[in-house]
Order: sequence, then C-alpha cells, then structure tokens
Amino acid sequence: MAINGDDKVSETASDRPVRVYADGIYDLFHFGHARAIEQAKKSFPNTYLLVGCCNDKITNKFKGKTVMTESERYESLRHCKWVDEVIPDAPWVLTTEFLDKHKIDYVAHDALPYADASGAGNDVYEFVKSIGKFKETKRTEGISTSDIIMRIVKDYNQYVLRNLDRGYSREELGVSFVKEKRLRVNVKLKKLQEKVKEQQEKIQTVAKTAGTHHDEWVENADRWVVGFLEMFEEGCHKMGTAIRDGIQQKLLRQESEENRRLIQNGLANAKEEHISDDDGFSKGEENYHHDHEGFLNESKIENKIVKK
Repeated sequence: MAINGDDKVSETASDRPVRVYADGIYDLFHFGHARAIEQAKKSFPNTYLLVGCCNDKITNKFKGKTVMTESERYESLRHCKWVDEVIPDAPWVLTTEFLDKHKIDYVAHDALPYADASGAGNDVYEFVKSIGKFKETKRTEGISTSDIIMRIVKDYNQYVLRNLDRGYSREELGVSFVKEKRLRVNVKLKKLQEKVKEQQEKIQTVAKTAGTHHDEWVENADRWVVGFLEMFEEGCHKMGTAIRDGIQQKLLRQESEENRRLIQNGLANAKEEHISDDDGFSKGEENYHHDHEGFLNESKIENKIVKK
C-alpha cells in the first residue's frame, strides 16, 4: 500500500512488516486512544506497531501532572490488542537517532500541530513530517483525557461523597471536617428540592387531568347521568327483590318453628291431662271404699242399739 505516492513503502511492506511508531502520554487510557492505535496498526496490511509512552518526569515538565503513574500507563498499553511493543521513557521530540535505533519506518499521529513545549520547534512532529515519515490518524471527537478530568472536576463534590460512602476517609480525600458536613447537608437539601419538584409536577398533572375530566364531564353529563340512574334503578330492584325474598324465607322459618312448638306443647298438655284423669279415678275409688266402710260401720252400730 503506497503512502503519498511513495513506491518505496509498497516495497517495504511486501518485504517485511512496516514498523510504525505511535507515541503519547496515554493517561486515563480510553477508547479514543485505542482507536488511534488501531488506525496506526491498520496503516499497512503487514504492520508491526511500536507505541512509545513518556515517563512521569518529562510529562510533568512539559504537559503537567498525570492521574496515572508511568508504570500504570505502560501496563494499560500492553493490554491493548493492537500494540505489538511498548517503548517506555519515550522522548518528547523524535530524532533521527531514535528512529534509527528502533528501525521506525513511519510515525502515526493526528495531523494537528502539537505544540512543542520544549522549545525545539513549533510542532513536535515537524521533523518526521519534513522527511516524509508521518502517517496521519484521525482523532475521536468527544473523548479525551482532558474531557474526563473536566467531568471529575465539574462534579467534584459528588465524587467526594461517592468515595466517602464507599469507605474512604476525608483525610484520604483531602477534605476538611467542615467541608464534609457541608457536602452532606447540600446533598440532603438537593434531595429535598427534588422531592418538592416531584410533588409540584404531580400537582400540575392532577390539575391538568382535572381540567380534562371537567371538559369530558360537560360533554357527556346527560348520557352518564341517565346511565347511572338506569344502573341505580336496576340495582334497587335487585336489592328490593333480595330483601323481600329474605323476609319471606324468614317468616316461613318462624311459622314453621311456631307450628313445631305448638305441636310439641299440645302433645305435652294431652299427656298431662291423661295423667290427671287417672289420678282422679283412683282418688274417687278410694273415697268410695272409704264411704262404704263408714256406712257399714254405722249400720252395725245401729243394729247393736236396737238389740239392746
């Protein structure tokens, strides 16, 4: 595959893997880094990709403090599948000696001028561009290490509370006692505001619904009233029938119970009258015998008196 019409590149690619070099800081390694490395790896059909990463000392001097240490950044690159070799302690500005040492054919990076803070030139890649060994890659919009750091800084308080809730001490986070309490109070106030807002939205929804129902009621009032009255009348009829049937059943049960008691009482009275008749007959017979004996005795007495 020819680059900028250079036939020598095609010959090199066919003879051996093209050695492409991509360098950077690669702090907070993200998919934007990975895509740039992927483009460099796919620059030629047969590419051996070397990735250089600057150490902490030179990075802090020319760019600023990193979040990840140099060893963490080296290790992140080693786990990227597009990387064939990681070169630690990469130089800030490339030189002929460095390119020759690592047998680098091309340097891959995006084409935007990268300011040379070391003072060696206006663009870090000015030299490799001038000798025709620069291979352009495209940046991924919307993602960068600076963007990620900006998100953290913007929501700093939330991330402090997040880590406090996960067991980090305020001393580890560099937060004073007063600041910690203020952050927690602010969080509670924010939650309260969210609840108030939620209730307000509910009230507005109810008000809108009530207005809609009012219009609907006005349009359908007659039909709904007639329907309600029909249902009410039918319900009253069913209820009246059920009450009437219940009363009739209750009266029948009472009448049946009353008849049963009357029959039982009648049988009991008849039995008592029979017993009373038997007792009267016995007493009458007893009186008869008693009176007869008395009559006989009196007759005997009279006969004795006559004889005398």
